[in-house]
Amino acid sequence: MGRGRGGFSTKVHLACDGRGRPLSVLVTAGQRNEAPQLEAVLDAIRVARPAGTAGRPRKRPERLLADRGYAHDSYRRLLRRRGIPHVIPERKDQKERRRRRGGRPPSFDAEAYRRRNAVERCVGRLKQWRGVATRYEKRASNYRAMVLIASLMVWLTT
Repeated sequence: MGRGRGGFSTKVHLACDGRGRPLSVLVTAGQRNEAPQLEAVLDAIRVARPAGTAGRPRKRPERLLADRGYAHDSYRRLLRRRGIPHVIPERKDQKERRRRRGGRPPSFDAEAYRRRNAVERCVGRLKQWRGVATRYEKRASNYRAMVLIASLMVWLTT
């Protein structure tokens, strides 16, 4: 894409709920890999308890739906360690390696995976904001602020 004012590019890593509303947002440089940001995105999730209910905010989602970019064994271990059930399809190279070495395939619920489009809808809603879609801001902190404002507007309109 070439060099822009903010560098080569920018990636927005986010987690959203089942209705396509952002729960956590992380902005990184475009050349950074997506998958190592999984732990930071999960740590940023905080869902407040209903009014009048005591307790800490929820940090663990009921289920994580992710694409093949998050199919590495280390991320599956991270999710198991945190007690988060996940639906992540296997990559082609992982299937072939398992065929050669043997072993049980990870569970995959195709019906649940269909609901992953909520993330794509969330990204589409955020990109309706011109500042988010084009990234005119020079600093990453200003761009993150713009993404957070757009996220708040998504929450207010749904």
